[in-house]
Amino acid sequence: MSLKLDNIKAPIAREMEEFEQKFRASMKTRIMLLDKIMSYIVKRKGKQMRPMFVFLSAGTCGQINDSTYRGASLIELLHTATLVHDDVVDEANYRRGFFSVNALWKNKVAVLVGDFLFARGTFMSIENKDFHLLSIVADAVRDMSEGELLQIEKARRLNITEDVYYEIIRQKTASLIASCCAVGASSTSASEEVIQQMKLFGEKIGMAFQIKDDLFDYGEDEIGKPVGIDIKEKKMTLPLIYALSKAGFLERRKIVSIVRNESDKPKKVREVIDFVKKSGGIEYAEKAMNKFHQDALEILKNFPESDYKRSLIQLVQFTIDRHN
Repeated sequence: MSLKLDNIKAPIAREMEEFEQKFRASMKTRIMLLDKIMSYIVKRKGKQMRPMFVFLSAGTCGQINDSTYRGASLIELLHTATLVHDDVVDEANYRRGFFSVNALWKNKVAVLVGDFLFARGTFMSIENKDFHLLSIVADAVRDMSEGELLQIEKARRLNITEDVYYEIIRQKTASLIASCCAVGASSTSASEEVIQQMKLFGEKIGMAFQIKDDLFDYGEDEIGKPVGIDIKEKKMTLPLIYALSKAGFLERRKIVSIVRNESDKPKKVREVIDFVKKSGGIEYAEKAMNKFHQDALEILKNFPESDYKRSLIQLVQFTIDRHN
């Protein structure tokens, strides 16, 4: 990959290091079991792209300050809470190659840990009177829940249109990255207009990010998530939605039947993948992803040049180029 995260992180390297220490401190608790689980959660952190979006957005809009650190912590706490709860709902035993909290400590403990993380993030914001930041993140958590429920409701009938798909990914994925960018801007006391611009910028990136994720399902390599996993889980993503919209009645019925009844058979999953590729579903999704990417870059043109803005543009490119 041409862009390295360490290079992108350069203008905020010191802030990210300090953030990590502050975030670890915010996870400390007097209850031994909880402290052990918090240490485990901190240890398995991923690329830390969410805090990077917060700090780079803040630097692009104004001065990084204490409120920026708290905003980044708030997002990490509430997002981690949703992941812990998701693993319980999905009965998932692994996340990013590590055992999930529910796999190690069972569902009851995992649900309570998620609740604790929500409470810790909310209390931190109230304590510091960061109501403007809490409001942005609470909106995102509500959207994520609604998006998940909308997907469950629509998945039962496998009749998702492109518009419904976009609404699902806007709520489920894009709302979180939008809140990172809005929180970064808001922490610098930027105007409401600037905050909304950064929120829209983050939303566009989130849409492109999710479409990229959906495209992994049709890749040739078992990188990141396994190929065909969305089909196995009966998730209707953009390449498949487009391919079905172009298919004749009989072919459409046949493919929908495979997804509904035979998605546990590797040979049948391969048939769906081949159908999508032949129908131009991959190219269509890539075009949509690139359009969201370009829309995001257009929004950034309104901001003055800086190292932060340059890194933000590179971080956007990284989300499009990534292989997992």
